[in-house]
Amino acid sequence: MTQFITPAEAARLVGDDMTLAVSGHAGFGTPDGLFKALHDRYADEGHPRNVTLVKIAGTGDGGQRGGDRLAADGLIGTIITSHFGMEKKLSDKVAADQCLAYTVPAGTLLELYRAIAAGRKGVWTDIGLHTLADPRRDGSKANEKTVREGKDIVRLMEIDGSEYLYYPAFPIQVCFIRGSLADEDGNISLQREAMIGEQLEVAEATHNSGGIVVVQVEDVVPRGSLDSRLVKIHHFLVDYVVVPRPKYHVQSFSTHGYRPELSGEGRKSIQSLPPHPLDNRKICARRAAMELKKGDVMNLGIGIPEIIGSVAAEEGFGPSLTLAADSGIIGGIPLSGLDMGAAVNAEAELKMADMFDICHGGGLDLCALGLAEIDAMGNVNVSKFHGRVTGPGGFIDLAQPTKKLILMGTFTAGGLREHCEDGRLVIDHEGKYQKFKTDIEQVTFSGSYAASHDQHVLVVTERAVFRLTQQGLMLTEIAPGMDLERDILGQMEFRPLIADDLRLMDSRIFQPNPMGIT
Repeated sequence: MTQFITPAEAARLVGDDMTLAVSGHAGFGTPDGLFKALHDRYADEGHPRNVTLVKIAGTGDGGQRGGDRLAADGLIGTIITSHFGMEKKLSDKVAADQCLAYTVPAGTLLELYRAIAAGRKGVWTDIGLHTLADPRRDGSKANEKTVREGKDIVRLMEIDGSEYLYYPAFPIQVCFIRGSLADEDGNISLQREAMIGEQLEVAEATHNSGGIVVVQVEDVVPRGSLDSRLVKIHHFLVDYVVVPRPKYHVQSFSTHGYRPELSGEGRKSIQSLPPHPLDNRKICARRAAMELKKGDVMNLGIGIPEIIGSVAAEEGFGPSLTLAADSGIIGGIPLSGLDMGAAVNAEAELKMADMFDICHGGGLDLCALGLAEIDAMGNVNVSKFHGRVTGPGGFIDLAQPTKKLILMGTFTAGGLREHCEDGRLVIDHEGKYQKFKTDIEQVTFSGSYAASHDQHVLVVTERAVFRLTQQGLMLTEIAPGMDLERDILGQMEFRPLIADDLRLMDSRIFQPNPMGIT
């Protein structure tokens, strides 16, 4: 029978050396009141110690809330996650070798929760082969301490002549997850959440491990008053319910108010958005938009890829595209920053786990993702820089199985300034940091694996376009106004293949008016 307790009482359920699984995606679905209570207990008592924290995504706000509340020395001994997001303090701990840390593709972690719940031995997957997840590279070990002291959590196996990564299942002793409302029996709805994250999968895995399921909710309503279609976690899975102070239960870390247009409980009238200004980011987005077809189901990553939607709207074919976020949100107007993964007026809200199944099965026509570092063979790093770990998040889950992949970014970084003039690109100040590198710090995407599977991969920058071939990156287009040796090859640490029919990028990309593509 579900019991209703205080956050402080819930914090006492976590013992030394336990495995604690939590829900959350920035502020969405993050049980911040429970995090605060655990932080306070540790500050008072010095316990629990050496907890293993398992989470899908970053649960921070770049300040004090969310996962960073658990960064005190000694509280966390091991972190298993796909991404640190805005959790700077936890990321600092990993970089300083103050805890063991593993970064696992987000979809694989969701599959692990399901495997634990189903009593299976573990997860076999091809997602992540030849990347940081592969034991032949990092084996998901995120820092030197883990390389020296940590156990292996993934093994390379062969089944019927094909390679797979195998992640053994593990028990979860306690979980902290968040819902919207609970009734007096402990049934949990997620009706006021902006996305349906991993709450059910975590609850099932914990319950079937013989662990303790704790759910933070906004309020408790009378027995029988919840629409059964809105109950996502039945009370037989729930051991304890906690109602924290309202400041520790916000829909999003970006605002203290409730936005019904994010949860589907309301709609918001949206005026047409002004076109994005013609800068180097829009140049990239325009060139990428030329790869789209009406009816495409696509995922747009954070940063420059987000602008593709604006370009498609400006060109008049935005409504013909379906935008699908790995959070499970389909359609609507995608948000960014601390609200990334949510959308205003979404068309559908799938469970995150179901969306990753669609992605893993090749259900997306196209993914456009950000680019940080890339080498001559098309290997990409977006997960580790100068020893600081961010993690892959859903990047591997999206990039590897998609039919067409567009990797996007400015050609250099750090002070880069450019403008368009008379249909040409002009560099005012070159960036300090080169992105096309001989060696990258970590492989988040394997170009050689993609090429061996004939994946269509395009690398789009504001001044050049590359195509991935079996032999590596091939330069196929350069921007009008660019000098091949000075502005392209001179800003790369390696010399790419150069197409025999090297051509100029479409001049319409560099003009202020709409391009007229359909």
